Formats: sequence, C-alpha cells, structure tokens
Amino acid sequence: MSDTSTVSRRQFCTGACQAAGCATLATLFSACGGGESSPTSPSGASALDRVAGRFANSRVQVTIAGSPLANVGGAALVESTAGIFLLSRTSDSAFSAVEAVCTHEGCTVSGADGSVYVCPCHGSRYSRTGQVLAGPARASLRQYNTTVADGVVTIAV
Repeated sequence: MSDTSTVSRRQFCTGACQAAGCATLATLFSACGGGESSPTSPSGASALDRVAGRFANSRVQVTIAGSPLANVGGAALVESTAGIFLLSRTSDSAFSAVEAVCTHEGCTVSGADGSVYVCPCHGSRYSRTGQVLAGPARASLRQYNTTVADGVVTIAV
C-alpha cells in the first residue's frame, strides 16, 4: 500500500511564503546588480574631476584656477552643502551649471564622454545644458544661472 504523509495548512503556507520571499530577493538582487553586466550601463565615460563649492547666501562659488574649468570645454563635478552640480565652461566668459542628480533614478551623474554627461547607473546621457540625449531618463537636468567675476564662478541656487 502507499505511504501518505499529510502537510498541515500552516506548514504549506510557511513554505510558500519562504519560497516567494526567496524569489523576490533573487529578482531584486539581479535587477539592482548594475555594473558591467547591465545592458544600459555606460561605456566610454570617464569620471569628472571633483571640485569644492563654497555655499553662502543662496549661491555656490567655485574657484576656476587649478581646476578643469580653467579651459573652455572643461567640466567638473561641484560638491557643496547646497547640492551637487555639473559645471562646464562654454566660452571664455560663460559657464553652464546643472543639477548632478539623474532624473531617471536619482543617481549622481559623475561621468563624461567628450562633451556629454553620463549617468553611471543606467547610462542616461545629457548635454552640457542638461538636455536628455539618450535615456532611460526622460526629463532634463535642472539648470542654474551662473555668473563669473575675478576667477570665481557663482551658481545661483
């Protein structure tokens, strides 16, 4: 004759919940793995130099001398207590500042490929004025007004 074993409802529910939890965790870990195995991770982007910004009176000030901003076309990641910004020199007397937070999932945009900013998380690409050039991001980066005087760029926040 056959040997039948019974499983209680409690044992069944416990086992089912454990299996569902493991499946959920496996999905999350594979989705958030990023890195080089991600089909949307950036390639060819180099890390931007980081420069310190001094925040006071709703403005962030950045010294130009000794930074990548000393030359036209140069760009840097500006870190300050007011936030993180991407700052680029567009001409001898003009600069462009945008927020360095990717509009896709909030990663810090910290790389560049030529004159294009690149998000390290999923590869969104932005122009120096913050316009989306390639997704997955759909919204542009926030722009800030800048002024320059006496070797210092001021970002109005």
